[in-house]
Amino acid sequence: MTAFDEAFENTVAHEGGYSNHSAGRGGATNYGITEAVAQENGYTGAMADLPLETAKDIYQRRYWNPLRLDEIAKISTSVAIELFDTAVNMGNGTAAKFLQRTLNVFNRQQADYPDTRIDGAIGPKTVSALQTFMMKRKQPGEAVLLKSLNSLQGARYIELAENREQNEAFVFGWMANRV
Repeated sequence: MTAFDEAFENTVAHEGGYSNHSAGRGGATNYGITEAVAQENGYTGAMADLPLETAKDIYQRRYWNPLRLDEIAKISTSVAIELFDTAVNMGNGTAAKFLQRTLNVFNRQQADYPDTRIDGAIGPKTVSALQTFMMKRKQPGEAVLLKSLNSLQGARYIELAENREQNEAFVFGWMANRV
């Protein structure tokens, strides 16, 4: 099983099947894919009928590939899976910024590697910083990095619920399943 396949299965397990919750901003969704995203990617059928393979293709093209998660997975499969799940739920830019912010505060005042620009795009400098971080901090560092990414994610969910009361319908599940 590839890292993408593992990430996809994990995310679909959290997202579930067809839903059209009245408090959700995305309207009709299936496997976590909103109708707007499905249509942007060429799907024209009913959301309840969205094939799983179509959802998988959308996830790979829209989230996995732009975040360079194949490269990240070569360094840490766990980090790649976490970033993918965060991106699906919060957007690519947010997932990338969480990684960049965390790497910057863990670089020991740039003694280990230079700060990365917090631009919401994973490029060669972010990948290099992660690689150096993992070489220096090893498995204990990976565990702390994952906790840090989840901490930022959890704080963001609280903010979303504070700023939009309707999100209170989802915040408990977000925290239970994603953080």
